[in-house]
Amino acid sequence: MNILFLHPNFPAQFRHLVTALAKNSQNKVVFGTKREEGSISGVLKAIYTPSRQARRETQHYVRNLENAVLQGQAVYRLAEQLKKERFIPDVVYGHSGWGPTLFIKDIFPKAELLCFFEWFYHAHGTDADFDPKEPLTADDEARIRIKNTPMLTDLYSCDRGLSPTYWQRQQFPPEFHNKITVRHDGVDTNYFHPKPGAKLVLQNKNLDLSEVDEIVTYVARGMEPYRGFPQFMEAVSILLKKRPNCHVVIVGDDRVAYGRSLPEGESYKKLMLDTYDYDLARLHFTGSLPYSQYLQVIQASSVHVYLTRPFVLSWSMLEVMSTGGLVLGSKTKPPVEEVIEDGVNGLLVDFFAIDRIVERIEEVLDHPDKMANLRVKARETIQEKYDLSRLLPEHIDWIMNN
Repeated sequence: MNILFLHPNFPAQFRHLVTALAKNSQNKVVFGTKREEGSISGVLKAIYTPSRQARRETQHYVRNLENAVLQGQAVYRLAEQLKKERFIPDVVYGHSGWGPTLFIKDIFPKAELLCFFEWFYHAHGTDADFDPKEPLTADDEARIRIKNTPMLTDLYSCDRGLSPTYWQRQQFPPEFHNKITVRHDGVDTNYFHPKPGAKLVLQNKNLDLSEVDEIVTYVARGMEPYRGFPQFMEAVSILLKKRPNCHVVIVGDDRVAYGRSLPEGESYKKLMLDTYDYDLARLHFTGSLPYSQYLQVIQASSVHVYLTRPFVLSWSMLEVMSTGGLVLGSKTKPPVEEVIEDGVNGLLVDFFAIDRIVERIEEVLDHPDKMANLRVKARETIQEKYDLSRLLPEHIDWIMNN
């Protein structure tokens, strides 16, 4: 079978899937992407490049749409080249929203179009109006409505779609739910495994916490309000004063991956460091880490804090649970409570309750034996519901058997 994957990043959610499909000699797998770095054995990368970005004078409601159309055009040009090279896909599987799937039914009308539907935007009831300190304007509401245009086009055009959690599918219009299967990408529980007594030493980061018994961890792509970074840092400022032997390790880049950025030259990391007092000898920013070092961090974690607005569920929360980590998650009914039951396989706390976040972290640090069963249940949850070894064959079957 000829299969064309489309995602501006490489390999993103499709890493395990393309690797497995490429191992089958009966498949020819091509991955269309903007990202030149990286490779997977047996997968042919095909780079597409939009001709430009949305112009500054474009009305701001439709800049995302213009960028999506430009990306779709770039994929169309790529598809024309693939046709010249006699590659005609039987299946095209792409991430909806960025634009690469918009014109697939025009260039490859006989191919089955599958779309990964990660998020459908709403002005009210999910992420956008979650923080009462950030009320929406009528302009915000209109902009958010128009932002869904690429997804709506794909919902109409695609043959089938997939969302990783029930909460994420729920965000899409109900009339399209019959097109969308719920299936998570899966967690490699063999790789993300517990390591009792794990010590954290990252030599290339000059970080040696091998003699530290209390390690609080936080992981995100960026440092932003969507993932509760300001709330976490305020809690840390209190925690480090109360616990002189505690260290905090933050994995992620000093940037905003989701939501609004601060003015140029400013960042939430700088803002928090300027606002609160910290013992910087016990507050460690690692930046992004390769998987092997990231694994060391979460295996050595005493308690992992995961705060999020009602938004896309992070892989990191599930990966920490797979290692038998104790996750203190935000009581964000969806999506966190789709996975974590308070006091059963993790702990939950109100997103904005800074003092309570500190109290629950201390509860874990003060009673490690009491928390042991929660760690066991956390890993069992991932093994039972999110294990890659079970989900990957189901995912392949979903693609191959139309």
